[in-house]
Amino acid sequence: MAKQTTQRKPSKPQSGGKSFACPYPFKWVFQFEIALQGIEPTIWRRIQVPDSYTFWDLHCAITDSLGWLDYHLHMFTIKNPKTGKTDQIGSPDDEGFDEPQTLPCWEHPLGEYFTEENTTCDYLYDFGDDWHHSVILEKPLPKEEGVIYPRCIGGERACPPEDVGGPPGYKQFLKSAAYLNAAEHDDVMKWVGGSFDPEWFDLSLVRFGDPRKRFGVAYCDKPVPKGMRMVQYHQMRR
Repeated sequence: MAKQTTQRKPSKPQSGGKSFACPYPFKWVFQFEIALQGIEPTIWRRIQVPDSYTFWDLHCAITDSLGWLDYHLHMFTIKNPKTGKTDQIGSPDDEGFDEPQTLPCWEHPLGEYFTEENTTCDYLYDFGDDWHHSVILEKPLPKEEGVIYPRCIGGERACPPEDVGGPPGYKQFLKSAAYLNAAEHDDVMKWVGGSFDPEWFDLSLVRFGDPRKRFGVAYCDKPVPKGMRMVQYHQMRR
């Protein structure tokens, strides 16, 4: 089932719309710190999600908090507290060629893996650009009445543009964008939408989408629903 739609690539900026609120009952939330690897200064977000979430739901929350558009494959690599072995959780290959076997992310709740002793994992987004993120469970917290979950409560710096080429490509992109006399300056600025500030982050723009609708688009050939974010946050900058 290693399928991921590419039809969500943006055409022109749209607003993020209303943030998704988990409709299922839960009493506890997991607070995670997400940090993009290979880039300095660190690009990071702090999110809170229901403890009943699956790894698919967490994937959606990570991409929404960072600003990725979620049209690439992903994978979590995490120690299985029951076996002591490392499991890969993501989108299994339909042909069975993935080795070791990838477990379906939508079938495994976070509570199966994240414990007081097992608090970290690697999250890989885009197998071409190889964006690795450290995922750290900071603490479980009781659900607060009147608060919408999932939510992002902090972060710094802009998410890199999609398809920029991973950490090496992003560093080259920043050099070309910073120097007006660089040969590629005009081309990269046009490609990124006219402007890009790597230090910018606006918490108020973060919106979470419905993981169920996202699953339908990614794996069931469902049409893109109205209100789904189609651009990265830097293109929504006020």
